[in-house]
Amino acid sequence: MKKNNSKTKVILVIAFLVCTMQGFAQEIVGSWKGTLTVQGTEMPLVFNISKTDDGYTSTMDSPSQGATDIPMDETTLSGDELTIVFKQAGIKYVGTMDTAKMQGTFFQSGMEFPLVLEKTEKTIPGNPKLPTSDEALAKLASLDNGNYKYTVEDYFARPKASTFRFSPDGNFMSYREKDENGKRHIYVKDIATGETKRAIEEKEELVRGYGWINNNRLYYSMDKGGDENYHIYVVDLDGGNLKDITPFEGVQAQFTDLLKDDKDHIIVQLNKNNPQVFEPYKVNVVTGEMKQLYTNDDIANPIAGYNFDKDGNLKGFTKIRDGVEQDIYYAVEEGKFEILKSLSWKDAFSIVFFDYSTEYPHDAYVVSNLESNTSEILLYDLKEGKTIKKLFNNPEYDVSDLSISRKRNWELDYFAYEGEKEVVIPVSKYYKKLHAKFEKQFDGKEYSIADYTDDESQYLIYVTSDKLYGKYFSYDVNKNEFKELFNLMPQLKENDMAEMRPITFKSRDGITLHGYITLPKAALNGQKVPVIVNPHGGPQGIRDSWGFNPETQLFASRGYATLQVNFRISGGYGKEFLESGFKQIGRKAMDDVEDGLQYVIDQGWVDKDKAAIYGGSHGGYAVLRGLTKTPDLYACGVDYVGVSNLFTFMKTIPPYWKPYLKIIKEIWYDEDIAEEKAIMEEVSPVYQIDKIKKPLFVVQGANDPRVNIDESDQIVSALRTKGFDVPYMVKYDEGHGFGKEENRIELYKAMMGFYAKHLGKIATPQPIKD
Repeated sequence: MKKNNSKTKVILVIAFLVCTMQGFAQEIVGSWKGTLTVQGTEMPLVFNISKTDDGYTSTMDSPSQGATDIPMDETTLSGDELTIVFKQAGIKYVGTMDTAKMQGTFFQSGMEFPLVLEKTEKTIPGNPKLPTSDEALAKLASLDNGNYKYTVEDYFARPKASTFRFSPDGNFMSYREKDENGKRHIYVKDIATGETKRAIEEKEELVRGYGWINNNRLYYSMDKGGDENYHIYVVDLDGGNLKDITPFEGVQAQFTDLLKDDKDHIIVQLNKNNPQVFEPYKVNVVTGEMKQLYTNDDIANPIAGYNFDKDGNLKGFTKIRDGVEQDIYYAVEEGKFEILKSLSWKDAFSIVFFDYSTEYPHDAYVVSNLESNTSEILLYDLKEGKTIKKLFNNPEYDVSDLSISRKRNWELDYFAYEGEKEVVIPVSKYYKKLHAKFEKQFDGKEYSIADYTDDESQYLIYVTSDKLYGKYFSYDVNKNEFKELFNLMPQLKENDMAEMRPITFKSRDGITLHGYITLPKAALNGQKVPVIVNPHGGPQGIRDSWGFNPETQLFASRGYATLQVNFRISGGYGKEFLESGFKQIGRKAMDDVEDGLQYVIDQGWVDKDKAAIYGGSHGGYAVLRGLTKTPDLYACGVDYVGVSNLFTFMKTIPPYWKPYLKIIKEIWYDEDIAEEKAIMEEVSPVYQIDKIKKPLFVVQGANDPRVNIDESDQIVSALRTKGFDVPYMVKYDEGHGFGKEENRIELYKAMMGFYAKHLGKIATPQPIKD
């Protein structure tokens, strides 16, 4: 009997333990949320745990980084201890259940942080009840039902092939090629044999950029769902030896320098030690081994940029001081950094290229506006802190570029700047001859050198214009031979495309403004046409440019003109013009856009009663501001990832923008200053909802780290509460702007249906004014 009793007790104990563990297992399934505190920065994390047939699986969300559903490698439950492992990022979480909480430790890169998790509900970004259904958006798109020669796909389908690059020795050429599913893989072609192999496969996530490291290895960058936390991968030409050399989740990797004389290393910047700042690392592209080159540990006065020489030596850096000033440091001796310049953040002084043509190691080409309104190119002695020679400037436009020949003992070839169009100023005898050949060959179009071989025997030339999307040509120096390689958009015939015309006019307060008007053929034939006013993003330092724009060409194909104004605060026109827009976003900057519209109305090109406003990012903000500032001026608006509330916008910026928050407040507004807080309320569209009376279409990427989805949710919710029918397109696999082809096409189809509904047909023809 005793034996039987003991056996019964054992069975009962086992049954009790099994029931307890089953209960715990049931409780562990679901979403768990906690907050890491790293060097004073709070970072929310969510683990989503699911039961499988043979155990558990989990994903991780990092809401502050815009990253969701990152798959974990291992999820194990032993007794009441949960362990989650993400091998690539070196992450491990170990926790134990304590009533309704999980007490545990978060491990990464040799560091340990306490992390308490609480049960939560798995959510998707924003309010999932707000987005318009796919069926309703398709119905809106169907309103664009004219008999048009070109479809939306003709303008926005990715080119079949693009982004051509030579290997450094010229034996191979790489390029992107799109498959039947819209994925753009990267191929490498042996120029001698013609054999082609796929080196990089694009799967669910987009390959954001790629390039050559050396003759045998490529790199590419990729994020997750548009969260902008880029990883850098390296791979052999045949697709072998693929390696993520920045395997850190919730971290952004920035490709910084290619070391031509060191085939096995590159320099990248990472914000892995602190999300707010970036630090440089030298990374072995074969093994992935990395060495930190400098520590950016003064978070109050962070380093904003680094200068390396051709051998990967850190020669200088720029520190932000007190949030708005900058100190430029230079290594007068190896490892000995001294302040070269103490400047306002508004000033421009940066090293473009070190002068290796001289034995003196401290000469460099710099871009500076310290002695002029527009940025100019100087030859500068960094050790002595003095200008050797002023090399080039333009009184109206900032100089943007110069080119140096590595092969010809670092000879200076040309300067470039952007005026109404791109302007190249040849310097060397060699490049003067080359430039003359290119200008003659591509008469009336803009050319740029996309790539060239190390020995400068082969050039890859990209040619475009306002009517030509783009063609690649090769130029063989020895044979003096041009060869067309690829027409990116052969379906778009130049003769059918619209003219993009530079315009210049005066603002209401006397400032000279520049911009562009793209005119459909009906306007050139004397008809007043509807116009889409398109303020650019940024807004500071960004500008619109002459050239092929698929948006404006699509609009023109439907009979709409497009107006683009480089309003005050736009870049390229000197510091006085840039600074004239500070504290004027939503005010005088919007006045300039309105003055541009009045100018094209006065020319007789457009119908003043059929003006729409459309833009992305700051341009999206300008849409909302335009509909509230001048509610009778526009017939409708399309807000694409735009800010609606300046207060919440400032509070939801990415962590790596936070060191520059004071600068953002200097450019935009500072709510801690009573007068500016009042202005913020005045120019924040969400506070001026009652003034909107025209139709609005809102578009948002759910994972946007710059303009949080809440910015769009706020405006949609507020307008619908007032009874407005606001179509709202949200893509849950996108960030700040749509990168995926299928999403872009869906966006523009819906947008064209929206315009068809609210702009209507072209007005009765009227003569153009002289």
